[in-house]
Amino acid sequence: MQRTHSDPAQNASLPTVPLPKAPDPNLDPAGYLRSIYAVRERTKLVLEKAKRNQLRHFTVDMSKFADTAGYVVSIIKRDYAPDYSSIPPHGRWQHFEVGGRPRVDQLMQSWPSSVDAQERTRRLIDLFVVSVLLDAGAGTKWQYKSKESGKMLKRSEGLAVASLEMFKTGLFSSNANQPYEVDSVALKRLTVDKMAKGLQVSEDNPIDGLEGRTRLLIRLGDALRNQQIFGTEARPGNMLDYLLSHPSTVVSAVPIIPLPTLWTTLMDGLSNIWPSTRTQIDGVPLGDAWPCASMPSHPTHPWESIVPFHKLTQWLTYSLMVPMEKLANVHFVGKELMTGLPEYRNGGLLIDTGLLTLKPEDAKRGLEQYQMNATRQGQPNVEVVPLFTADDDVIVEWRALTVGFLDMLLDEVNMLLGLHGDNKLSLAQVLEAGTWKGGREIAEVSRPNTKEPPIMILSDGTVF
Repeated sequence: MQRTHSDPAQNASLPTVPLPKAPDPNLDPAGYLRSIYAVRERTKLVLEKAKRNQLRHFTVDMSKFADTAGYVVSIIKRDYAPDYSSIPPHGRWQHFEVGGRPRVDQLMQSWPSSVDAQERTRRLIDLFVVSVLLDAGAGTKWQYKSKESGKMLKRSEGLAVASLEMFKTGLFSSNANQPYEVDSVALKRLTVDKMAKGLQVSEDNPIDGLEGRTRLLIRLGDALRNQQIFGTEARPGNMLDYLLSHPSTVVSAVPIIPLPTLWTTLMDGLSNIWPSTRTQIDGVPLGDAWPCASMPSHPTHPWESIVPFHKLTQWLTYSLMVPMEKLANVHFVGKELMTGLPEYRNGGLLIDTGLLTLKPEDAKRGLEQYQMNATRQGQPNVEVVPLFTADDDVIVEWRALTVGFLDMLLDEVNMLLGLHGDNKLSLAQVLEAGTWKGGREIAEVSRPNTKEPPIMILSDGTVF
């Protein structure tokens, strides 16, 4: 995949676009905790405790950090040396290409040449939004047989290909003449049965969180009625037009969009799709943000105890930037504000390489919960691991540590690879070629029967 605008000379000719400041948490705590700035700033507090081995749920062995970094470097070298600049940024695009098939390019080749670059970008945004929102952990049993290749696919790649094949049938479009769209009317018509059929779910092929996924897409249908962002057609792809005409966008040789503009568009445009039962401040739902006992607690500043992650919004942001850069020639400034993704592959890597160890009392509680869940769902007790719900303090602390350690790994990996200045890998590249892939591979070796992470999160289809 081509890296757009990676040429420093090209960047040098672009004007400097200032980034907006983060909201003041003392004046607007909800606005601050919903901002991209808050994710790194708040998780850093948990990381500092980790470096001093003062966590509530994990023992930290900093002497193992070098092993973790060395393992990540070995994976990157194996797959990309010496051409590290060819590493694509982490995003949904790669998942569509499982097995080496360029499915996104093949999809675009099927469209007539009269479909211009902007409409192609809109269609890919349509597809990517739905595909990312379907991308919660599928569980160990589910698999998907591709209608095109006949191959059996699992996990993220299986969900990616399933969402692409459902998109191509027009399941998400109410326009009979144009299947390659997603709109509010079609999403509101979705049912659990339709989704089960599209995902090939059966008694023998169960998927975690089917109802949660379906509800998420139906709620997306409601959110798309925001005409300012999604236009009269109520399509996710129309956010491209909204972003290009946004007052903060600077049109130079190319359109330059500040990352916080894309971030705020997704946070505000999609805010009502997340379960409202989660953490709130002043009646404002915060989305993927949770109280954490390792955070400061202040009686008059309750916001200080909350760690924001906004993992799906970050995954969406990483994923949507790629087609906008490749097809609509958009340049984003402020990408360094994005953090590593606090999910079980990146987080599992830290445990499987020995950097983090769950404390005995938490491990015992998690194993008991795993056994109860296995009994309830009739799952076999294979490679038993501790299991917790997404709001459990163990999971919140683990996710905060994941964000912090990924920043440390970025610096260490670049140093070990001898990459400096403009040749340094971005965090999105290290996620793609190193930590996410490495976390998956070490899980397959550590738990070959299930290939699950070392700690499981009971999925509701919206956190993973």
